[in-house]
Amino acid sequence: MDVKTGLFYVFSVVMLFAAFRVITARNPVHAVLFLVLAFFQASLIWMLLKAEFLSITLVLVYVGAVMVLFLFVVMMMDINVDSIREGFWQHFPLAAVVGVLIALEMAAVLMGGFRVSEEPQAALAAGAQMTNTRALGILLYTKYLYPLEVAAAILLVAMIAAIALTLRKRKDSKHVSPGDQVRVRSKDRMSVLKMDATQAALPQVADVAPEAEKKA
Repeated sequence: MDVKTGLFYVFSVVMLFAAFRVITARNPVHAVLFLVLAFFQASLIWMLLKAEFLSITLVLVYVGAVMVLFLFVVMMMDINVDSIREGFWQHFPLAAVVGVLIALEMAAVLMGGFRVSEEPQAALAAGAQMTNTRALGILLYTKYLYPLEVAAAILLVAMIAAIALTLRKRKDSKHVSPGDQVRVRSKDRMSVLKMDATQAALPQVADVAPEAEKKA
C-alpha cells in the first residue's frame, strides 16, 4: 500500500467518524463543528483525486462561509435541546427505514464507479490540454448554466429563511415588520412642536443657608 492509499484511508476514517458525530452529538454547536471537520476531510480526499479546484472551493465556500453561517444561526436560535429530544424514539423506526433506503440507493449508484481502473481525466478540448478549473468553468457556464442559477436562487431563499428564523418573536428580539418599514412616511417619523421658553425657579441663597445651618 502506497502513501496515497494510506492517506485516503486515514481521511476516510476521520470523515466517517466526524459524520457519525454530527448526528449523535448532543450539543448542536458540537455537531456543526464535527460537520466542519467532515468537510475538511472531504476536501483532502478531493485533493488526492487531483481535483484541486473543488477541494479549495469546498474549504472556502462551505467551511469558510456556509458552516460559519450555520454556527452563528445555531447559536442565535438558542435551541432547546430537551424539546428536540422529545419524541425521538417515536419517530426513530421511520427515520431508520428512510436512512437505510437512501444508503442502499447511493450504494447501488456508486458501486459502478468503484470498478474504474483508471483515474478520471478532465475533459479535453480538440487536441488541446485543459486544466480541471477551466473545464469545470466551461461546463458550469455553458451546459449547466440554468441549474447553476437555480442553485443560487435556492441558496438565497435558504439564507433569507435562516435570517427570518433568527428574528422570530421572542422576548429579546427587536423584530420590525418589513411591511411597516416599506409603508413608512417621513412625516410619520418625526413631528416638530413649538414650545414656549420656560425657566425653572431656582432656590434663593438666603433660603438655602438656614437649612444648611440647621443640619450642621
